[in-house]
Amino acid sequence: DDDELIGVKCTDDKSNVFLISKYGQCIRFYEHDVRITGRQSIGVIGMNLEDTDEVVAMKLDNQGEYLLTVSEFGYGKLTPISEFSAQHRGGKGVRCYKIVEKSGNLVGAKVLNRESGEIIMMTNTGTTIRLSVADISVIGRNTTGVKLISVDANKDVFVASFARVKETESDADVDMEPISPDEILKSEQIEIEDADRDRKSVV
Repeated sequence: DDDELIGVKCTDDKSNVFLISKYGQCIRFYEHDVRITGRQSIGVIGMNLEDTDEVVAMKLDNQGEYLLTVSEFGYGKLTPISEFSAQHRGGKGVRCYKIVEKSGNLVGAKVLNRESGEIIMMTNTGTTIRLSVADISVIGRNTTGVKLISVDANKDVFVASFARVKETESDADVDMEPISPDEILKSEQIEIEDADRDRKSVV
């Protein structure tokens, strides 16, 4: 109950897995600690979560040298993955992001290199910003990071998703961070209203 799938990766049983939670915890464990199970099984425990915490991202260490974390109120940072020691799965992990009132909880994370080009961030109101990964500060694990995008938390505006942009615009990375079902329903309702308006205009 109250569980959902958030990520899938193809791998070779030789990598380390990163799980990142919305409260700023991260665990890095050996992939071979995850035993092979059937298609319809629930698998094995990867991270021991506190009450109301949840996993917001799953990444592999072979995707890059830095962990990019982004919070709901627009703060983010790069942290070298070398600061995270591999351990056995099932633990609580270590802090990868210091949650404070001005930052909000984490909305997602990516493992990448500083030469990975650019990322696009989008708020729940549709505002987007595009910035270079190389311009994001490299900071240690137990920190909040720097402001990447300005949002008005008093008006319930927050970062809903972000994605890495590949070299060409047409090849934009579609591995978006999760958006809440409420935001999806809201965006679908807006599309329906816009379509109705267009039909009335044509008539």
